[in-house]
Amino acid sequence: MTALLFAILVPLVGAVLIVLTGRHPNVRETVSILTAILLFASIASLAPAVFDGARPHLALAEPLPGLALQLTVEPLGMLFALLASLLWIVTTIYSIGYMRARQENHQTRFYTCFALSLWAAVGMAFAGNLLSLFIFYELLTLSTYPLVTHAGTAAARHGGRVYLGVLLGTSIGFLLFAIIWTWQLAGTLDFVDGGILKGTATPALLGILLMLYIFGIGKAAIMPFHRWLPAAMVAPTPVSALLHAVAVVKGGVFFVLKVVVYVFGIDTLPAIDARQWLLYIATATILLAAVVALRQDNLKARLAYSTISQLAYIVLGALLANAAGILGATMHIATHAFGKITLFFCAGAILVSTRRTRISELAGIGRSMPWTMGAFAIAALAMIGMPPTAVFVSKWYILAGAVDAGQMLAVAVLLLSTLLTAGYLLPVVYTAFFETPGKPDNETHGEAPPAILLALGVTTLGTLVLFFFPDLLLAFANQLTGSGT
Repeated sequence: MTALLFAILVPLVGAVLIVLTGRHPNVRETVSILTAILLFASIASLAPAVFDGARPHLALAEPLPGLALQLTVEPLGMLFALLASLLWIVTTIYSIGYMRARQENHQTRFYTCFALSLWAAVGMAFAGNLLSLFIFYELLTLSTYPLVTHAGTAAARHGGRVYLGVLLGTSIGFLLFAIIWTWQLAGTLDFVDGGILKGTATPALLGILLMLYIFGIGKAAIMPFHRWLPAAMVAPTPVSALLHAVAVVKGGVFFVLKVVVYVFGIDTLPAIDARQWLLYIATATILLAAVVALRQDNLKARLAYSTISQLAYIVLGALLANAAGILGATMHIATHAFGKITLFFCAGAILVSTRRTRISELAGIGRSMPWTMGAFAIAALAMIGMPPTAVFVSKWYILAGAVDAGQMLAVAVLLLSTLLTAGYLLPVVYTAFFETPGKPDNETHGEAPPAILLALGVTTLGTLVLFFFPDLLLAFANQLTGSGT
């Protein structure tokens, strides 16, 4: 209980200290790094107990009889919390190099909101019931809004309005209603192995409820509620990395998996007819987002639509409602995170060194930035799902789940999307290394600052290491599938 309380308080205390040290950048950034390290250490200290089957629990408040705000650590939440806290350390190091090189304004606000965002993400990870999860889900939206609008430009304000509009609109209009309905049906909002909705309503009604959850969790970016994600590209690159690889989008698909496993239950889900239509929507999102990515010349926009496509893999795996699909979806939360954060780190490194944002401007850039573009090439192979990168493992399990479920359309879409992913990422690598600039480049530029290179080197290494040593991911995922069957 002490470690759990410490984990939830560390980022809050860190946010306060960042504000207090704002006039001293070196001290402020040291506080940011130490806070991230302490958070990861406190979360990691809980892992052995969770491995052994324990479920650390902490009651926070009881606003209504029988309806508590509480924290409970289970395998899926443990994985999400470890991932978010580990990558916060790396992103903070990257942010120091990026924000200083760009001479960004309002850096104290930036680091403070980063800490608050990780507090909300950890709260989501350890939420003990749907009420607690919903509250932290909303806090994550609100704490990341200042990061999206950080630049203060008209474009940033517009992107922020879209961001808030879609995420708050879906959560209040659909998700909150779904949670209230679940309370009415089941009499509880606790997460229970095997689900809490079995036998509470007809398959038709449960289908409507499932649709409310899938579309209400806007952070999962299932079409047509995906526009917030490319709109948020106006944010600084470290924020894009946070949004697209760790806290926000992973918070969305994490919520989907929690609902599938602990609210509906993977034994109940196959009997729900609406599940098939949601599978069609997930596969359509995979393909359509990949096709749109092909047409984007702005590098961050291409990566944004890639994220939408890759997130739908996780939703698809969850909706397959079998062990392999859940296993692959759970692992893809982590494997995709390492690959995608590397791609965004590389995009930021290019911006810092060259001020270029368009793929058509990157001809020959690999010669002056070989480390950055080499990392980009490895991360691109990861997104495609090529060995020896970790995404190969998670995509393999999702594909196996589709085969086991007899979802041949999903199998075909997964294979086709692999080709489309290659189609929108490999040309970037080719342009960087093998094309010659159309006109002489009189600008002198090299690699980005060392802090940026260190961060993207760590995440690149991570996506390779997890391919050869996936045991930790498999351990968490196997506990999850075992609890739902």
